[in-house]
Amino acid sequence: MRKLLLSFWVCFFTIAVCAQKDELTVNKKAINFIAMGDFGRNGEYMQKEVAMQMGITAKELGSDFFVITGDNFYPSGVASTQDYSWVASFENMYIAHALQNPWYVVLGNHDYKGNVQAEIDYSKLSRRWYMPARYFSKIISMDDDTTQQALLIFLDTSPFIAQYYTSADHKENIITQDTAAQKKWLENVLANRPDNIKWTFVVGHHPLYTGGKRIKSPDTYQMNNSFKPIFDKYKVDAYICGHEHNLQYIKPVGTTHYFVTGAGSETTPTILYPQTGKFAQSINGFMCFSVTAKELLVQIVSVDGKLLYKENIKK
Repeated sequence: MRKLLLSFWVCFFTIAVCAQKDELTVNKKAINFIAMGDFGRNGEYMQKEVAMQMGITAKELGSDFFVITGDNFYPSGVASTQDYSWVASFENMYIAHALQNPWYVVLGNHDYKGNVQAEIDYSKLSRRWYMPARYFSKIISMDDDTTQQALLIFLDTSPFIAQYYTSADHKENIITQDTAAQKKWLENVLANRPDNIKWTFVVGHHPLYTGGKRIKSPDTYQMNNSFKPIFDKYKVDAYICGHEHNLQYIKPVGTTHYFVTGAGSETTPTILYPQTGKFAQSINGFMCFSVTAKELLVQIVSVDGKLLYKENIKK
């Protein structure tokens, strides 16, 4: 009988410990945000389910804002600020109270098939959609302390992809963009960071590294050639992107950590990136980031609320 009771308590303790390990870590004094992308499908392909879980997790985490990694409206962006896609894929989809904080949004290649300016102009109509230009930056203070801040830089990456310049769907919007000017702007922002900036995040749509189907794509090589030297030079802490419809964390040599979070609706296969991959799953979900002066906590959450991965990154 004693052996039976002992076995019971050992099993109970083991289950309890495992359950604790699976809990979301919450620090309300940190800068907390959720990163998600590749989502706008009128609720289909698990978009609605992801939206519901985002609301639950955002409330628990105390998410201050949301980082959106592009391809906001499938298949071809929006036609105008009055396009019904705004209702079907955004306003009526992300309805939880905890999801009403600012959404900092970048453009994806599917957005380039529509009216790009309409996504910028919608910022004037919405209290949470924030895209003041095709690329922009934002400084966020930690717990309202202006001596402890994070810099977020939002890029427009589609113009850096060569194939779009000959694509009938993309060409009209792409050819008007000046990639040299954007890179000059990026370097200027990075070079002139205030001393109070403790962490620097860059957000774009296209990955520099991926274990997805674009692992050897010219697009990925073009992104890497364009931006990795800059990220290395200025010691960017993290690059957050979408485009691949899955969840990945890759840490090559250097300062920058690379996160792919494009699982807001449809998913596509992925593998652990050779040698430097730390996490990869083809599952609907999103990533949570909690930022303090000396630590970045990354937590990856699935559509059903499971904590898939957790990493503490120290300064």
